[in-house]
Amino acid sequence: MATSKKQVNKDYDLICIGGGIMSATLALFSKLLQPNLKILILERLVDVALESSAAWNNAGTGHSALCELNYCPQMENGNVSIDKAIDICTQFEVSKQFWSYLVQQNLIKNPKTFINTVPHHSWVTGQDNVDYLEKRYQAMKQHFMFNTIQFSKDIEKMKEWFPLIMTDRTSDDIMGASRIDRGTEVNYGELTKTLFNILETKYDTKVHCNEEVLDVDPDKNVEWSVKVKHTKTKNIQHFDAKHVFIGAGGGSLLLLQKVEIKEKEGYGGFPVSGEWLVCKNEEIINKHHAKVYSKAGPNDPPMSTPHLDTRYINGKRELLFGPFAGFSPKFLKEGSNLDLLKSVTLDNISPMFGAFWHNLPLTK
Repeated sequence: MATSKKQVNKDYDLICIGGGIMSATLALFSKLLQPNLKILILERLVDVALESSAAWNNAGTGHSALCELNYCPQMENGNVSIDKAIDICTQFEVSKQFWSYLVQQNLIKNPKTFINTVPHHSWVTGQDNVDYLEKRYQAMKQHFMFNTIQFSKDIEKMKEWFPLIMTDRTSDDIMGASRIDRGTEVNYGELTKTLFNILETKYDTKVHCNEEVLDVDPDKNVEWSVKVKHTKTKNIQHFDAKHVFIGAGGGSLLLLQKVEIKEKEGYGGFPVSGEWLVCKNEEIINKHHAKVYSKAGPNDPPMSTPHLDTRYINGKRELLFGPFAGFSPKFLKEGSNLDLLKSVTLDNISPMFGAFWHNLPLTK
């Protein structure tokens, strides 16, 4: 059997499957803590950050809970809980601390290539929603994470904050908005490439592209055995590792189902996607510098929350509106139309059907 240049049956401390932001973060974090670790990173496509981590394939907010109202539910007594928002914001702040550390260590030269300041807003209409947003504001301003939050029911102030949305609106409209200036816009595709570049140049750990992982199984001699096929040469290799991280995005489920462990049972995936309208008019794009999130309707899922977002992609300012629900049997943009069918098993057919039935309204 022909093999590629990489050593067959080589032992690794960690194998990361997938060339996205999760593998990049875990691998670099591990190398910073233990530089002598042997890490192998495998990516099926021709380059890194081409799927979920690509800037066009995610909203880029960082989910910092500054504007996403689903993190602040209204309780039965009428008060608004910000506990979830605190948890989410804390997680994002930890990520920012990690990136700041890399800047301080001169490992990241220009953070503006992947993170920029864009104010985050929440905007609602109708008296009940305005009352809710004001209660949220009152609760959030008491916490140090959100104490710079602003709130207004003044039409002129909202026209100042996001003029495009306020076009042709009058003082007869009942609406309210909040604003936090320190919001960010994150290009996870650029960040992923930056982290992998650090791994290759500083730690001699490169991503091996065109490598498709066929199987992961427990191995009695080590911890895990990973079977890999080169997508161009079709060569098959086996690698041993103490730890394996499956960070393959939509490809993770099908791979997890091949792993001979009991914990995989019951997991399924229903590929409802988010689609966006992209503005191409530079004049309109330059009139909006904000991320503005509204409120999902009663009993609607969080992903149905409409928002108008300023984005920075490939060095260019963009404007997106959405999301609109879409459906595809593929789990990845570069996946197969058979992905959904292949993922259905006896142990997950019940939750799969439940997900299908309850999410049908999203596709209308």
